[in-house]
Amino acid sequence: MSELNRVLIAGTGPTAVQLAVLLKNHLGCEVGVAGRTSPRSEAFFFSLQQSQGTLQVEVQNEKHHQLAGHCVVAEQFAGYDKVTGQWQGLVLTVTADAYVAVLAQLDLSVLQQLRCVVLVSPTFGSNALVRNYLGTRGVDVEVISFSSYLGDTRWFDGAPSYRVLTAGVKRKLYLGSSHPGSRSCDILRELHESLGIIVNVVKRPVEAETRNISLYVHPPLFMNEVSLNAVFADPEPTRYVYKLFPEGPVTPDLIRTMVAQWKELTSIIEKLGGTGVNLLAFMLEDSYPVRPESISAQDVGGFEGLPPVHQEYLVYVRYASLLVDPFSEPDRDGRYFDFSAIPIRPIFIDGSGTWDVPRMPKEDYYRTKVIQGVARHLESACPTIDALLENYEQKLVSAAHVRNGEELSDAFVVQDFRDDVDMICAELAGTP
Repeated sequence: MSELNRVLIAGTGPTAVQLAVLLKNHLGCEVGVAGRTSPRSEAFFFSLQQSQGTLQVEVQNEKHHQLAGHCVVAEQFAGYDKVTGQWQGLVLTVTADAYVAVLAQLDLSVLQQLRCVVLVSPTFGSNALVRNYLGTRGVDVEVISFSSYLGDTRWFDGAPSYRVLTAGVKRKLYLGSSHPGSRSCDILRELHESLGIIVNVVKRPVEAETRNISLYVHPPLFMNEVSLNAVFADPEPTRYVYKLFPEGPVTPDLIRTMVAQWKELTSIIEKLGGTGVNLLAFMLEDSYPVRPESISAQDVGGFEGLPPVHQEYLVYVRYASLLVDPFSEPDRDGRYFDFSAIPIRPIFIDGSGTWDVPRMPKEDYYRTKVIQGVARHLESACPTIDALLENYEQKLVSAAHVRNGEELSDAFVVQDFRDDVDMICAELAGTP
């Protein structure tokens, strides 16, 4: 990336593989990969050694051919504390709740060489968190936040290896930097646009971070009785995230909660000097559109000015319209692709024999607790967010009680993430 000749990618998931190939082949960077010590990372590094350090990306759709390719990594580190050498760029592909943990394991001499840190899948406040953590260690670097990762990349054969498949690519991303107008910012925008992805550069990193649809829809979709039972009680039959009740959690009450939470988050964003989103337009642009026969362009454009009950009606129609893929071809019986059949994953035993909670809702818990903490700091009322978190934490306590005596991960513990919230609030307080 411009003057960033050597870039270290933190993380060993499919996203890391795709970005390594793009940075090497499109920008000519020397790329290193570092990961934590875990069974999954061990499997990845073993596969990478078997391929003689070569990473491989395949694409499902030929129109995304520019993302395909292979590259040889310059260095690989099994353990963040093992990282050595000079790296001008650091790309964090780990989950947002792990940012500080990863940075804390990197040697200070490595951090001091950095010129730019890129957050691939941040959440609300992540840029402020990273800036504050590095600043307290005397490291002043540019921190860039994307709204989300560029697409859908998965392991080619379903297990960690040197080879991945990118099955889908987003149409639009948002990007915000602590150093607006920087060369690194421009190069990342140009890279994504060369791949056919529209990149909107926003004034503040937190605005990019709030252009992630998960912030608005995941808490109500997962922190309700139907979904929480599906996650923690492992019921039969399977429940589906995006289906209407009884197959899934979507009810008029859930939609009412979703719209109310959107308004609370918008109020927080505005208090920070940013601008919110038109929820309905964002849903249709950021994830998947519906046919105009279901929701008119006039309703989308005027959504923010409509009465609450009308807003709730339109969001409910949006979910009902996506029970099937409205743009798929029907079969002989007139049936369309079952678009909403995404099962809610239950808790599971990981490779070390410990009970753990799936990324959804575990990541959503962290995201929503951070939002709640910032809201408290700003004295911004958020009763809907409070109620959602109370639902989730009550279920955590009961689930931990049921498995008392068994090995449970930290995901079963009620947390306030106080350290992260304090660092975010401290940094936001000093941001013009």
